[in-house]
Amino acid sequence: RMRGGRSSLWRWPKQATKAKAWTLRTAMDGERRVLFDGKGGNQEAARLNVVLVRPQIPGNVGSVARTCAATRVPLHLVGPLGFVLDDKKLKRAGLDYWPHVCVAVHDSWEEFYEQWQRKHGTQGARLIAFTKLSEQSHHEDGTYRRGDWLLFGSETTGLPEHVHEACARQGTRVRIPMVEDNVRSLNLAVSVGIGTYEALRQIQSDVDA
Repeated sequence: RMRGGRSSLWRWPKQATKAKAWTLRTAMDGERRVLFDGKGGNQEAARLNVVLVRPQIPGNVGSVARTCAATRVPLHLVGPLGFVLDDKKLKRAGLDYWPHVCVAVHDSWEEFYEQWQRKHGTQGARLIAFTKLSEQSHHEDGTYRRGDWLLFGSETTGLPEHVHEACARQGTRVRIPMVEDNVRSLNLAVSVGIGTYEALRQIQSDVDA
């Protein structure tokens, strides 16, 4: 379950310190992440971070964790959450990939943002909000760069206004195009997959150029 007082790394109770994904001392401690690759661990600077702000559905979060395992992108959960972290649906959706995900849990947006500003905001990192309120397409060339933090809101209410304001000050906002005649929004896990892979594509293109 979520720990009080400060952001914390979290793991399933039966997963002891053998899982190298959990060797970080605190959730925001430095730029480097230890990501478990099934062969003893792989340490690299995070190209991206995915942040879920107030997620409500455990199955969605489990699916997002699976995407993060596949892309080696750290996952941050910002509370209050709409479920407990030992929810069976959460574990089931993530299957047996949880040991391969670097997961950080933050009790609130205020806690997350204060630590982000102190550890990353002064180093040129950016907050990228995914929202229907933006006019900029998520796949516009040059939208992403290494070290970006991709923010996704609650399935029911999206990102709060103060999060939008923070992204406007220290990043940008983007929109995943969709036909809204019959659909109000995309599934959270689908949105994260679309955004993460597009960001990684652009980052890798910059490296190869």
